Amino acid sequence: MIAHSVADPFYYLHNFRQVLEWIEVRYPDLLDAQELAFIEQFRGLPMAAQALLVRMVMRKGVLFRASKLAYAEIGATQAALVPLVAQGWVDDQCPLSLAQLFQVLRKDEISLCFADRLARPRAAKGELFEQLQAGCTEVQPLHLWWPTFSEPVYALRLQAMCDRFRLLFFGNLYQDWSEFVLSDLGLLRYEQVAFSDDSRALRTRGDVDICMALHGAAEQLAAGAPVVLVLAGLDGLETQNAWLERRRDRLLFQFGQQCERLGDWPLALSLYPRTRHPQARERHIRVLERSGDYPAALALASAAEQAPGNAAEAQALARILPRLRRKQGGPVQPRRAAVAVNRLDLNLPQELAALGVEHAVKVHLEADDGPVHYVENTLFNSLFGLLCWEAIFAPLPGAFFHPFQSGPLDLHDAGFHARRSTLFAACLEQLDDGSYRQAILNTFTAKYGLQSPFVFWELLSAELLAQALDCLPAEHLKRCFERLLEDIQTNRAGMPDLIQFWPAQRRYRMIEVKGPGDRLQDNQLRWIEFCTAHGLPVDVCHVQWASPTP
Repeated sequence: MIAHSVADPFYYLHNFRQVLEWIEVRYPDLLDAQELAFIEQFRGLPMAAQALLVRMVMRKGVLFRASKLAYAEIGATQAALVPLVAQGWVDDQCPLSLAQLFQVLRKDEISLCFADRLARPRAAKGELFEQLQAGCTEVQPLHLWWPTFSEPVYALRLQAMCDRFRLLFFGNLYQDWSEFVLSDLGLLRYEQVAFSDDSRALRTRGDVDICMALHGAAEQLAAGAPVVLVLAGLDGLETQNAWLERRRDRLLFQFGQQCERLGDWPLALSLYPRTRHPQARERHIRVLERSGDYPAALALASAAEQAPGNAAEAQALARILPRLRRKQGGPVQPRRAAVAVNRLDLNLPQELAALGVEHAVKVHLEADDGPVHYVENTLFNSLFGLLCWEAIFAPLPGAFFHPFQSGPLDLHDAGFHARRSTLFAACLEQLDDGSYRQAILNTFTAKYGLQSPFVFWELLSAELLAQALDCLPAEHLKRCFERLLEDIQTNRAGMPDLIQFWPAQRRYRMIEVKGPGDRLQDNQLRWIEFCTAHGLPVDVCHVQWASPTP
């Protein structure tokens, strides 16, 4: 697919046409008769009408005043609207509720329209709505609300259909038509991956319906709708699509979290067993404990201890189980001994606090022969992404299905590594034979700026890359990369804040920084324990601010 330059005034129309062509070729079996008819009829419209429709589709909302539909490249708006109204795609007599009327009219116009009904006509627009809400329940065309108002208002009737097209193309509804523009401008650039015939996120019409339903439920949850009502809309939705199952699991987990926030333990307890989200079992145990069902909490935690889902769950269980056993009358459990870590205590001048604690430590430790970089999770992830670029962007079936993907669809699946095990093994073997350095540098040059789920181009300077390759032993890189592959979603975060290199000595140290009263988070503890176990040098730096001198 080739995006058109924004220098072309009809760039947006060309991009929309290409989306329709892409969908028609790749998803013909998922389109219904109405959608197929639209594509055919759209092609037969005059160019001005096509362009105006696409402008409306790409705008926010579905209601438009005529004065807001003026575009130089389209010309006469009224003429362009005629075939759109004739097709029923745009309504020029759309009935409006009071809320919709408030969307299209300005505050001064509202005051004129309802001059005889407003007790406080100069109030804010929100208060004007409150004054009118109880007495204005009609849903009627604008001319019945305000007979003397002469400007037409148009309603787009195709938004739901176009959202389906966007869903088919992107596989989600958080990406929109602006992706084309950002790509045209060079602000977002993507790796070009070959698409196989079965590279489709959505495989049946039912998949499309379920995806739309999940998206709608997430929007309702974000808007504060009651969880029980939103859940009712998802009853009976079943799918064999692993990608959709993962989305559903994530949404049910979010519902459970919302129930916890509201203190609705019974509903939370009914939700967590229904989702395979990696944190669901831990939350289930904690809600059982909070609701006072200690026997059930202990039973579930004990079962989880036998086969923890990941390192994060095992870490949480190590804290939960002693407490639950104690509450059930068991003996006091000895605390797990903390892993010994190198501690660095600094008493820094108060004036450095304005930099933030990490940058203050960076400034304090920096030396001509020992540069310090604020990297947090960016450096090791970036090195991994550069070395393993070919494995990450391998055109496996179902991994890539549109040209605006920053990474494979199955990145967080449990089988992500297994599906590419041979490819990743070949990449990591370069750490054994010494060819990794040139491979990373080659990718840095060839792929610079392309979107990646691992590479942080804005922070990965050539200087930092050179120092890292000089000072980080291949064995340490391999250990870190293997840990990333064990659980990408969990292990890509929690790495130390700073890294200091001594290029002349080809050595380094990582530094996790903690300000006054701050403590290590669980994912940071896991990384520090990993580094300590495998000989990667890491310090935990505790900062106090010195009182200013009088």
